[in-house]
Amino acid sequence: MPQFTLTLHCPERAGIVHAVTSFLVDHGCDIVQHQQFDDDVRGKLFLRTAFSCDSSDADDLATEFAKVASQFAMEFDLWDDRPPRVLVMVSKAGHCLNDLLFRWRAGSLGGEIAAVVSNHEDLRPMAEAAGLDFVHVPNTADTRHVAEQRLIELVEEYQADLVVLARYMQVLSNDLCAKLAGRVINIHHSFLPGFKGAKPYHQAYDRGVKYVGATAHYVTPDLDEGPIIEQEVLRVDHSYDPRALTAAGRDAEALALSRAVRWHCEHRVLLNGNGTVVFR
Repeated sequence: MPQFTLTLHCPERAGIVHAVTSFLVDHGCDIVQHQQFDDDVRGKLFLRTAFSCDSSDADDLATEFAKVASQFAMEFDLWDDRPPRVLVMVSKAGHCLNDLLFRWRAGSLGGEIAAVVSNHEDLRPMAEAAGLDFVHVPNTADTRHVAEQRLIELVEEYQADLVVLARYMQVLSNDLCAKLAGRVINIHHSFLPGFKGAKPYHQAYDRGVKYVGATAHYVTPDLDEGPIIEQEVLRVDHSYDPRALTAAGRDAEALALSRAVRWHCEHRVLLNGNGTVVFR
């Protein structure tokens, strides 16, 4: 039978789970997986339910479920099992793109990569070897507005549900962040302590860091401060020179980003204020 996923959040109160499960039973649905989280601090409930049903499509079910949702002030989404379409944006570093391509071809990414967009030509061979369109969109201080308008056009052209910044080394404008809110995931390095600016791994080596890592998060106008989806941390020691630190950081970035993309594509990530609830 066709598979569907329902996610929702609403104020905590008695009867929510009963209402959801009763609705599914009444519509001949079979629950495959159910997860929920009660945020007692914020007084909110978060829920993800995967189920099979042969009686309706997603739009029909959503229309019917809206009657239940209105009784509990629920904000909900209901998807069928079509994999979300992903537009990947890169610059020159290829480790994250390579990892995403491998998982996509292995069938473990959760989404369907539609195309690769870049402000440089360096990664064209990697994308085209995977059978994907590679779109070069130059992005400089003088052409940023044109580049971002082109990105919006590409999102529409490829019917992209998600944009992944896989080491795309350009800052998105506040306007573009607003237009694609909740639909753009970024990855950046994470150090304890943190280092900004040029050559962060050289700074980390000079300070003798013991951990390197990476953070995958939704993009917002606040640079690198959007809701965090996943983080990966690796222990290092004095034997790691800047090259070894960079290699460890790349591993962490690829792992954190691929998990975040998969969880988003499987509808496991719900926004909770400035943070997220992730049903793994």
